[in-house]
Amino acid sequence: MKKLEVGIIGGAGYTAGELIRLLLNHPETNINFVYSTSNAGNKLYKVHQDLIGDTEIDFTSKINTDVDVLFLCLGHGNSTAFLEKTTFSDKTKIIDLSNDFRLLADKNFEGKEFVYGLPELDKESIKTAKYIANPGCFATALQLAILPLAANGLLQNDIHINAVTGATGAGTSLSATTHFTYRDNNFSHYKAFNHQHLGEINQSVKRLQSDFNSEINFMPNRGNFSRGIFATTYTKFEGSIEEATKMYKEYYKDAAFTFVSDTDVHMKQVVNTNKCIIGLEKHGNKLLITSTIDNLLKGASGAAIQNLNLMYGFEESLGLNLKANYF
Repeated sequence: MKKLEVGIIGGAGYTAGELIRLLLNHPETNINFVYSTSNAGNKLYKVHQDLIGDTEIDFTSKINTDVDVLFLCLGHGNSTAFLEKTTFSDKTKIIDLSNDFRLLADKNFEGKEFVYGLPELDKESIKTAKYIANPGCFATALQLAILPLAANGLLQNDIHINAVTGATGAGTSLSATTHFTYRDNNFSHYKAFNHQHLGEINQSVKRLQSDFNSEINFMPNRGNFSRGIFATTYTKFEGSIEEATKMYKEYYKDAAFTFVSDTDVHMKQVVNTNKCIIGLEKHGNKLLITSTIDNLLKGASGAAIQNLNLMYGFEESLGLNLKANYF
């Protein structure tokens, strides 16, 4: 069969770099163009330097509006502006990696209805979707930690979350808190209790448990490493650890990349993969849920490929069988 012709808008960032690597090794896709006005004419490997020897594709300032699949790797707010001025063919499916269409209030845009692309929540809708709003990285790790509880109506108390992300979570643009001299041997929090991904998380929880009205207290942190998210979540839970483990394993029994571990979870298990690994502990009347992902893969580009696979009826793990950087 003919391969899918794929275009990427905003090709110079971290998520685009990961997407290019995955697409180059995906047996059913061909990269038709990678759009970047600031890098037009340069080889992809001039920016994404680990691609030396893998491709001779150039960045371009021209857009093919007849591709099969379009990935939007633009800054938040820019996907809307881009689609307002650029029209694609009726056959083109769009996967947006920004936050522009994740919330219910924003999912309908100029006749396009975006489906929230978290396979562990809404796999069947993704399979028939034409437009996908890829989840945020923190939102993915935190939702996967609590969705089984919500699905069973067991979130009756406040939820407390402490999570740390690597420097790539801030994107390629430099700021005072992304410089090496700030990050190295350092740790800090930001956007305490009001991170933008809380909207997605609350929305999904209420889809599964409509009576949820407790607080989600989320403390995001900056880590002094490049990639990965490690989150610890706790809330009151009256059942036993055996009951919690059975519930989580049942909820994720058909998940291609989300696994419940019987041993302690750590971030090296998932970096450079599309996995989410979850650990459970019971402390008194509290359930502690540990979840960890690679923010650029399961939290962004890997999830986008997982959604592409579902949309076209491919094996869900196609092109995503990656090895963790365990040592």
